[in-house]
Amino acid sequence: MFHPKGPTFWELAVQALSSTQRGYDLLAPKFDYTPFRTPQGLLDAVGEHLAALGPFDAGLDICCGTGAAMAVIRRHCRRLVAGIDFSQGMLEVARQHTADAPGEARLEFVRGDVLAMPFTAAFDLAVSFGAFGHILPRDEPRFVAEIARVLKPDGRFVFITTHMPPLWSPHYWFSRLFNAAMHARNFIKKPEFIMYYLTFLLPEVETLLRQHGFAVEVRDMGFKGMWSLARLVIATRGAS
Repeated sequence: MFHPKGPTFWELAVQALSSTQRGYDLLAPKFDYTPFRTPQGLLDAVGEHLAALGPFDAGLDICCGTGAAMAVIRRHCRRLVAGIDFSQGMLEVARQHTADAPGEARLEFVRGDVLAMPFTAAFDLAVSFGAFGHILPRDEPRFVAEIARVLKPDGRFVFITTHMPPLWSPHYWFSRLFNAAMHARNFIKKPEFIMYYLTFLLPEVETLLRQHGFAVEVRDMGFKGMWSLARLVIATRGAS
């Protein structure tokens, strides 16, 4: 877990005791050396699917972090790739990391709230990776409604999720214990640090997307081992 260039245990502890936004500002310079970054192999696999769906005019990376997904989707967008995040520190790292990313689309970095995005229906592609744990369950309908609002008719929202892991799996129990620790931390200390596992899962998220006018396709990513449960969701916004 602890890469030589990554944060120390103490730095992670300080981050966890900060607000969500402040925590990610602190973590930003070393975030890509933590296990919290979405693996490049998963992002590249998504890129292969996007190549068959695109090209796209304008793409949006929601909760873009350090810009790893922006670098991937820029290859498939002709005019614009925007990234939105509430952490200025993460956006600064994203700007550095994507400067030489392949593609001609203009890059735009926006600090903002993904539950109230400062965009109109300007995008025909939206993606989000590794960020759903920052959206509380009560806010998921609003989150999906915002994505529908900023997408053009027939625009696509593409992301990776899973079904609930089996009760006997180590992943299930690690996630439950982590969530319990975060609930305890947030009960004791304010401001809260919002980060939970086992969120935005199938089949519930498919139902939520359909309720907001999306047509939903779920694809098996074909991975083996620890990522065998990964599913690619391609949600297409309705024309009206």
